[in-house]
Amino acid sequence: MNTLRPLFYLDPEVTFLNHGSFGATPRPVLEEYQNWQRRLEAQPVRFLARENPVHFRTARQALAAYLGADPEDLVFIPNATFGVNVVARSFNFQPGDEILTSNHEYGACENIWEFLSQRSGFQVIRQEIPLPLPPEDEIIEILWSGVSNRTRLIFLSHITSPTAARLPVEEICKRARAAGIPVLVDGAHAPGQIKLDLPAMGADFYTGNCHKWLMAPKGSAFLHIRPEYQDFIQPLVVSWGWGKNCPYESDSRLQAILEWWGTKDPAAYYSVPAAIRFQEEHSWDAVRASCREMLAGLLAEIEEMSGQPSIYRANGKNHTQLGAALLPPDSQPEGLQSWLYEKYRIEIPVIRWESRWLIRPSVQGYNIQEDLDLLIKALGEYWG
Repeated sequence: MNTLRPLFYLDPEVTFLNHGSFGATPRPVLEEYQNWQRRLEAQPVRFLARENPVHFRTARQALAAYLGADPEDLVFIPNATFGVNVVARSFNFQPGDEILTSNHEYGACENIWEFLSQRSGFQVIRQEIPLPLPPEDEIIEILWSGVSNRTRLIFLSHITSPTAARLPVEEICKRARAAGIPVLVDGAHAPGQIKLDLPAMGADFYTGNCHKWLMAPKGSAFLHIRPEYQDFIQPLVVSWGWGKNCPYESDSRLQAILEWWGTKDPAAYYSVPAAIRFQEEHSWDAVRASCREMLAGLLAEIEEMSGQPSIYRANGKNHTQLGAALLPPDSQPEGLQSWLYEKYRIEIPVIRWESRWLIRPSVQGYNIQEDLDLLIKALGEYWG
């Protein structure tokens, strides 16, 4: 019996293998979130105008400790895509400039670079990292072969969304720093899946979601910026936090311009410490290890059934609790996601990536082996 499953509100009629898309918040954390909302509604002026700075500071300190970071280098934001926008729009890119990235990036963030490149005339250089994934040193060299004297920024995912691959961002950051090229890391899937020490990683900009694998309420994320770049950052929304007449106390310019941009519900941010405590109280290192082991077994079964190679190296180092497997090209993958949900109530994404199709299962603490067995049974029926 999985003792964690009752701690989530997930529909018992659905086999939920898609934690990677939006996450799922445990009951105790959601109760904390709702308590914050009730406190706000009891006296909105007192809460938003007078108490907010203290609550922001408390939550930020807890998150900073979790990330090995200085609280002054962190800001709360709604999601990682917001964080990528903040950094991207702070640069004054010119025609001829280049942004170096990979062909494994999240579609919404790819849209940011396309949108800005159409306005500013810079080039987006997408280095093609093949599947199956090569060893880390080859990935680094493939990416680095795209660097030129026009490279203004490197943008990479820590854990990619479509292919669920953990990229060697630490070594890339180290090499980029030596070359004087800033790095922006999209860590949407990393917090809660892997241990983070942001200063040691060395990214100039790192944005991550708390509402995915850390399981905080929806709309809680962060942006970490190295001190030397903080004055460079500009607000996406100009409001009370910008200028000399800000009526609200703030610990830094960065937090003022990015956290004080109008009336909003901050309860999701203030619930992040509760999400951290939940994982500590439930021995989450062990939970993660069990989930990774279950996922590795599931991927191996899918690969055996499909006849497709693993996209990961044999040691499994490239995936965590989120993984992907290639689908047979002649197996009608276009209809698989809908069929799995309609026939078996299995919620799982089927993704078209370049010219291939992948199925991307997530295994979280509320999942049990029977969930994975049902998916294997369903795939066997679909593929006949």
